[in-house]
Amino acid sequence: MKIAIITGASSGMGREAARQLADRFSGLQEVWLIARRMDRMQELERTLPIPARCFAIDLTDASQRETLENELAARKPNVKLLVNASGFGKIGTVGNLPLDDETGMVELNCKALCAVTHMVLPYMSENSRILQFASAASFLPQPGFAIYAATKAFVLSYSRALREELRPRRIGVTAVCPGPVKTEFFDIAETTGEIPLYKRLVMADPHKVVKLAIRDCMAGKSVSVYGVWMKAFFVLCKVVPHEWILRAMQALNH
Repeated sequence: MKIAIITGASSGMGREAARQLADRFSGLQEVWLIARRMDRMQELERTLPIPARCFAIDLTDASQRETLENELAARKPNVKLLVNASGFGKIGTVGNLPLDDETGMVELNCKALCAVTHMVLPYMSENSRILQFASAASFLPQPGFAIYAATKAFVLSYSRALREELRPRRIGVTAVCPGPVKTEFFDIAETTGEIPLYKRLVMADPHKVVKLAIRDCMAGKSVSVYGVWMKAFFVLCKVVPHEWILRAMQALNH
C-alpha cells in the first residue's frame, strides 16, 4: 500500500499538505494524518478524495509515538511521502516565556521531527520524498523569537544532511522555509507577544506555499522558499553579516 504520512495535519501547513497531496497524487492509496485533535482530522478526512487514517498523537510523548511505530510495523506500508509539519512557536525573550513553552518548542520542532523521520525511513522506497517544514526564521538568529528560530535552523541543517545521506537510496529531502504564513500558527505565537509589522506585511497564502513546496520537492530541490521577499531575505542572510541584519531588524521594531 502506497501512503503519505503527514504530521501537524489538524491545521495550518499540515492540513493544507494533506489536501493537496491527496488530490494531486493518484498513486496514493491512503493518507495517515497525525495530530493531537481528532475532531479536526476527522473533519479533514471527510473532504479528502482518498481514504485517511487518523492518529490522535502528542508527538512530544514517546509512549504515544509508539502508536505510529507499532502501526507501521503491523501494516508495513510503502511510504512515498512524509511531511513533518508539526511545530509551534512562542514570541518572547528567553527566560520570560514559560519554561514548558521554551522546552516544548525543542521537543516538538526538533526531537519529535527526528523521531518520526527515524521511524518512517525503513518503510520508504526509491523515489520517495520527505518534506520537512522549517522556516525563513532558520536563516539567522531571531531575538524575541530565539528558541523557535534556533529549532528551525536545526531542521534546515538536519534536512540538508539527511538529503545527502539518503541520496544512495534515491529518497529526496526538501526543507520548506516560508516566511510568515496566514495560519493558526500566529494565534498561538501571539499569546505571548506580537509579531512585528514588517512580518505582517509579507504574510503568505498557505495554499501557495504548500503548492510550491510540493513542486520543489518533486523537482529535487533541497530548500523551498516561497515569495520574492523571502528569497531576497535568504540571499541577504548569506552575504551580509548577521549582526548588521539584526541591528536593522531591531531598528524596524522601534
